[in-house]
Amino acid sequence: MKHMEVLGVRVETPSNQPLVLLRESDGGRLVPIWVGAIEASAIAFAYQGTETIRPLTHELMVSMIEALGEQLDRITIVRVDEGVFYSELHFASGVVVDARPSDAIALALRSGVDVWCDDSVLEEAGFEPAQEEEEEVAQFRDFLDHIEPGDFA
Repeated sequence: MKHMEVLGVRVETPSNQPLVLLRESDGGRLVPIWVGAIEASAIAFAYQGTETIRPLTHELMVSMIEALGEQLDRITIVRVDEGVFYSELHFASGVVVDARPSDAIALALRSGVDVWCDDSVLEEAGFEPAQEEEEEVAQFRDFLDHIEPGDFA
């Protein structure tokens, strides 16, 4: 398992498909995970720490977890099967729950817990960015500083 950093959400061109981009914390490999527009908005809200008037679904889930006396410990991206990513929510009690990566990442960001990725996922879906891709990641970070969740509608 490798610790991952959530770089944020972007819209891939020319398909206009949103993706969440993860980077290996102690390496440099990137893992792009394509998500839906609604999921992209949820991740962007959480990434930016946007406060909402009423709880959104992932905020509600965090409140429910806490109300039930549980604590989210970490999330893991556990496998890729024919381009579909799978993840798990790991709770302090030892309970493990299957989840879509987009939901797991939104919960991790809202809960302040770590994102981990199985080595096999990094081998299959990860890639080392070229120099121009590193510059693109820097531009991406700048883009994230100015994007609004409503931009994914």
